Amino acid sequence: MQRFSTSLMSALLGVSLATGPVEAGEANVAATRTERCTNLSRQVDEALETHAASRQVTAAKALQRRGNRFCANKKQAQGIRMLANAVKLLGVTPIDPDAAKTDLHSKEKKP
Repeated sequence: MQRFSTSLMSALLGVSLATGPVEAGEANVAATRTERCTNLSRQVDEALETHAASRQVTAAKALQRRGNRFCANKKQAQGIRMLANAVKLLGVTPIDPDAAKTDLHSKEKKP
């Protein structure tokens, strides 16, 4: 019985040590292109709601459809550009999750 509990404790400790650094490292991982497509498409939706009276709504919706199509067809770089342009048409700055992380780190380092 003693041998079993010691083995079990060692196994649990090994698992907890193995998962700790992975979770900490995930915070610094850049967003994938697929995630960027999804985030930008959501941002277009939000911008369309808040800027519904804009003259550019029809053009922004068309760019969003094209961008979503590119993203779905594994052409995420083109899709990201289309979606970012759709957001810009509505007068909103596209959110870049990687830049936001960089800005946070650069602010922390300043005295």
